[in-house]
Amino acid sequence: MIPLFLDALLKGEPPTIHGDGEQSRDFTYVENVVHANLLALRAPKLSGEVVNVALGDRVTLNELYARLAKLVGSSLDPVHGPVRTGDVRHSQADISWARELLGYEAQIPFDEGLRRTVEWYRASQETQGS
Repeated sequence: MIPLFLDALLKGEPPTIHGDGEQSRDFTYVENVVHANLLALRAPKLSGEVVNVALGDRVTLNELYARLAKLVGSSLDPVHGPVRTGDVRHSQADISWARELLGYEAQIPFDEGLRRTVEWYRASQETQGS
């Protein structure tokens, strides 16, 4: 969702949110995933375990859009399209196993990760455009 929303916003176009936008996801910044992987390299009890890595919190697509629009300085309203068949309404990772096995705690909060993502995305678009 984040790249789709950013691409539209930076082009001055309203992105489409399928459904009412109140579906939620547990987004995390890539540096949190790297942090978890580095912890896993040193974890003595980790062998073939599946571990969820995320923030352990949910953000609705409407909230995500509002935060992204604010970061890029846009006042565009999104377009709400039809609900996608089979779309999960709410998704939140249980990170308790990551905490127990790895001592994992997310290092980059949602809003900071979003700010960094927008910064990277803008720089990437500028590089591709030149």
